[in-house]
Amino acid sequence: MRKDWLDYSDEVIEAKKQLKPIVALESTIISHGMPYPQNVQTAKEVEMIIRENGAIPATIAIIEGRIKIGLSDAELELLATNDSIMKVSRRDFPYVIAAKKHGATTVAATMICAELAGIEVFVTGGIGGVHRGASETMDISADLQELAKTNVAVVCAGAKSILDIKLTAEYLETYGVPIIGYRTDKIPAFYTRKSPYNVNIRVDEIKEIAEMMKVKWGLGLNGGLVIANPIPEADAMNELEMNEMIDQALVHAEEEGISGKEITPFLLSMIKELTGGKSLAANIALVKHNAEIGAKLAMQL
Repeated sequence: MRKDWLDYSDEVIEAKKQLKPIVALESTIISHGMPYPQNVQTAKEVEMIIRENGAIPATIAIIEGRIKIGLSDAELELLATNDSIMKVSRRDFPYVIAAKKHGATTVAATMICAELAGIEVFVTGGIGGVHRGASETMDISADLQELAKTNVAVVCAGAKSILDIKLTAEYLETYGVPIIGYRTDKIPAFYTRKSPYNVNIRVDEIKEIAEMMKVKWGLGLNGGLVIANPIPEADAMNELEMNEMIDQALVHAEEEGISGKEITPFLLSMIKELTGGKSLAANIALVKHNAEIGAKLAMQL
């Protein structure tokens, strides 16, 4: 019954018939994460990278109340240009689907849809987490609870650097979600290659990650895995400079009363302005790198 709300693109249907590996992609990065036209260009380029590495991309969104597993060019354009696209997490599904609205899926929502569609690997930029000052605001992303219970591996450049990475790692540990560093000992911090905090496990070969996924779920240990893949060295930003700019952006957000699910797109936009667009270039680079690793992981599985 739960799958009655799902529609598959022709490409994904064919991939399922031929038992080809499929990689899920979120859509808030298109609607809320990047400006036009870079958002739709990046979405198409990321899909092509996945194809070039042997897998089939399935960008996920809600169009007129239907969960779409794989999008057409027209649907990508709609997400990239329509200002009324809702940002959808777990709590938003009932309304958006019942009201036949358009919605872009967050990490949490994309994980839910991917699991419904039988897709085990999901590529994104960075996961949400515990926001700075969460001891007072209780602002903790729903992504973390989804990682605690939904059987999808998330390839990302760590947690977004606007977050409290230490508390995010502690939260994931509490719920048994491993942070696997792909060729890194440190948790990457989105725009930068490392944070001061260690991953749980360092892995240098993709086949080792695939084996861990099989063992985890084979043992009935439900929940996701974070595959932390640092931004390429050539595209990384300076850690000290980024932290200073994030602090400035947080002050602006507090002054303007920005909170809840609006905080992340506001901060990313503010940081783009403060860095003169360099953060956007870094964001695009890290997503493309994650797509390559995610496709190779899906092929290995």
